[in-house]
Amino acid sequence: MRNGSLRVDPGRDRIEVDGSRVVAERKVYLMINKPRGLVTTRDDPQDRGTVYDCLTGLALPFVSPVGRLDKASEGLLLMTNDTRFAQRLLDPASHVAKIYHVQIGALPDEAMLARLRAGATVDGELLTARSIEILRSGTRTAWLEITLDEGRNRHIRRLLGACDVEVLRLVRVAIGPLQLGDLAKGKARHLTAEELALFAA
Repeated sequence: MRNGSLRVDPGRDRIEVDGSRVVAERKVYLMINKPRGLVTTRDDPQDRGTVYDCLTGLALPFVSPVGRLDKASEGLLLMTNDTRFAQRLLDPASHVAKIYHVQIGALPDEAMLARLRAGATVDGELLTARSIEILRSGTRTAWLEITLDEGRNRHIRRLLGACDVEVLRLVRVAIGPLQLGDLAKGKARHLTAEELALFAA
C-alpha cells in the first residue's frame, strides 16, 4: 500500500517493507568541540577535513549538524538524527541563545560597543546581537562575549567587519542552557539525559 496521507502510530502499528519490519533508529544527540579548520558538511569537494572526522570510531546512525560553524570558527556544535529537535533549536521563533567568545584585534571603547550593539545592515540583512560585553582586554587585543538570538550566515564576522573590527578567533561556548565545558577540542560525546531535559524545560 502506498498512501502518503496515511498516518501510522509507530507504537501500535507494524510497518514492513518486502517482509522486513521497519524499526525507527535510536535517537542520538551529540556535542562536538569543533576545531578551527574543519568544515560543517558531510562531504567536501575540496577534500578538506569535516566535522565528521570528530566522530571517527563511534558507532552511530547517520547524524547531521544542528546549524553551522564556518571553517575558521571553533567550539560547540550539536549533531543529531532527531529532525524535530534540530528544527526547534534552529527556529528563530524559539529564541535559543547562542553564546560566543570572540577575540578581536582592537581594544574596545564605548563608541565601538555602541556601534556594534546598534547592529549593521550587510547585503540587505540587518545583523544584530542580543548582547555584546567585554570579557577581558590585553595590550592590543580583547575578548568579547556576544549572544545571538539567531545565527545567520557568518553573522558575527559580518557584523564586526561592517564596523571595521577584525575577528582573530571565534568560539561558540553555549547553545541555550548547554555549555561547551571542558570537552577537549576535536572530541565528541553524547548528551546526558539531564542535558536533554534542559531543552525540554
